[in-house]
Amino acid sequence: MSDTPHENEDVLSQGPDGERVWLNLPDVAELIGTDVGKVRRMLQERVLIGLRRGERKIMSVPAELLKDGAPLPDLQGTLVVLNDSGFSDEEALRWLFTEDDYPGTPVDALRTGHRKTEVRRRAQALAF
Repeated sequence: MSDTPHENEDVLSQGPDGERVWLNLPDVAELIGTDVGKVRRMLQERVLIGLRRGERKIMSVPAELLKDGAPLPDLQGTLVVLNDSGFSDEEALRWLFTEDDYPGTPVDALRTGHRKTEVRRRAQALAF
């Protein structure tokens, strides 16, 4: 039997430096200096991605998708490619946080701002 589902859940809960930080929408809004309604639009427009987490199933966004008080600039295009490839939000987040050859994860590569084309190419290849 494979441990893949368990491993996939781990990437959503654990990062390389410990427990992954998830922010509720009011916290995201405060960090980026806007209101919750705009954060919800960002989720709808694939500028950000989140999941319902925790006991109360509150919509939350991984803190790693924010940098310098804004969503990662290269995230939206990658999320659109993953969505067009048929990935659910949970599957997209699992892919973004799974180690690859960048080094690190696709999110690590996007955070550096130097490998968006490579990340999107790999995401697009998953559809075929």
